[in-house]
Amino acid sequence: MQQSFTLGIEEEYLLVDRDSLDLAQAPEALMQACQSDLEGQVSPEFLQCQIEVGTRVCGDITAAREDLKRLRACVSRHAAKHNLAPIAASCHPFADWKNQHHTQKDRYDDLKRALGGVARRMLICGMHVHVGIEEKALRTDLMPQLSYFLPHLLALSTSSPYWQGDDTGLASYRLTIFDNLPRTGLPPSFSSWAEYERTTGTLIDLGVIEDTSKIWWDLRPSHNFPTLETRIMDVSPRLEHAVALAALVQALTRMLVRLRASNMRWREYDRFLISENRWRAQRYGVDEGLIDFGDRSIVAMPALIEELIMFLDEDAQVLGTQKELLMLREIVATGTSATRQRAVHAQAVARGDDPGSAVVRHLIEEFHADL
Repeated sequence: MQQSFTLGIEEEYLLVDRDSLDLAQAPEALMQACQSDLEGQVSPEFLQCQIEVGTRVCGDITAAREDLKRLRACVSRHAAKHNLAPIAASCHPFADWKNQHHTQKDRYDDLKRALGGVARRMLICGMHVHVGIEEKALRTDLMPQLSYFLPHLLALSTSSPYWQGDDTGLASYRLTIFDNLPRTGLPPSFSSWAEYERTTGTLIDLGVIEDTSKIWWDLRPSHNFPTLETRIMDVSPRLEHAVALAALVQALTRMLVRLRASNMRWREYDRFLISENRWRAQRYGVDEGLIDFGDRSIVAMPALIEELIMFLDEDAQVLGTQKELLMLREIVATGTSATRQRAVHAQAVARGDDPGSAVVRHLIEEFHADL
């Protein structure tokens, strides 16, 4: 148990014009103002309508919440000066990807050349959670066990039901776009850190990628930090929901390390089976349940979350995250952002209002609700 379990949260936002509610490019003055205030915790993203923030290394969930709140508030404050607003949704409800332009930066220029037309459609945003695991061998040992819970995290975070004005029928259309990239999806299993380095080193030695930051699995050892980085989640419009999901990732990681310290481990399932749950989460969010492979049944999300909260109680007590984990009950009971967006859309149609604009206004309100 000699790991720090520190937290780091990265979020990507879309910038919208407050009048048209369509996407807008981030002015250079906005980026400069944010960078001046946030000292390296904010950066442009692949598209000019995006902005990315990252918390400091946080010792506990309270510090993570306060830092993320500060980041969100700063971006919002400076965006307002340009008649813009950030939204934390993984897809814009009606924007057209063909009208967007990538950020002029060497990294993004290289990405566009390498990925061709696939990169142009990357009008998506995500949330990444880092948990401090200093022992390299432990990172690769935990990956196949933690992968079991990746569909749960996706289901709880879904915020991208719409794409270019159409209801896709999915709770997370973001993954449909992201999975077109190479080196994505569920991570492979590695027998050791050495095998991980040999495998990824093959692509590096061949010049296919310059480093492991170009590997975009749902879960990976971070290239820059001594952490496991969970990357499967949609970005959450509500701050408190984002914090609850980060707390869940941290508690799950600690639980697996706790089991290991007692000479136990979570059963590893074939990626084929976990992929089925991943699809169910992508398609239904929290509405249709996930497969319990041990019990060989489909279990509703309320029951799954109650079981998780109970199983993680010891870890939540140590980490001080009982309140945050209980927030997961609210997400399941009231639905994810995908559910709320569809409700707003239906209400707007019934009133005869423009539904896409109504959804964007709703997302702006949710972004600012907890600030």
